[in-house]
Amino acid sequence: MVFDRSKEEEVIEVGTTAESAADQSMAGRLGFRPGQVVQEFGYDDDVDDELRLAVEDLTGNEMVDEENQEVVDAAVYWWRDGDGDLVDSLMDALTNLAEGGVVWLLTPKSGRPGHVEPAEIEDAAPTAGLHATSTISACSDWTGTRLASPRNGRK
Repeated sequence: MVFDRSKEEEVIEVGTTAESAADQSMAGRLGFRPGQVVQEFGYDDDVDDELRLAVEDLTGNEMVDEENQEVVDAAVYWWRDGDGDLVDSLMDALTNLAEGGVVWLLTPKSGRPGHVEPAEIEDAAPTAGLHATSTISACSDWTGTRLASPRNGRK
């Protein structure tokens, strides 16, 4: 029997790729990249810490809080039914957002406390000057809706 060590090394590489895929399934799927600065809104004890850490690991930066006044590349907004006026909150998230930046609106999944109906997001986004480009299962308890400014001035 011949033992081929090159195949063993390939298995190790697959393991590393699997770990990268795990990161990709969280922060990478949200489109975050190394070096980006992400501002976080709506932090509370119900947020998904695993997703938060994945964003920080991928970007290499801690997320900055709501008090930040510097320009950021993206915003993450943890939003629950009853948190107030969604349009006003989205406008707050745009204050420091760089041109071309996106807002990820994270809402509790259907059936969970604080669930937000998709129609509410669809109604609020255009009023704030945004449009929903995609919706994904961001993590076990939260749905993520990607909100971006219309390109070329379209609304």
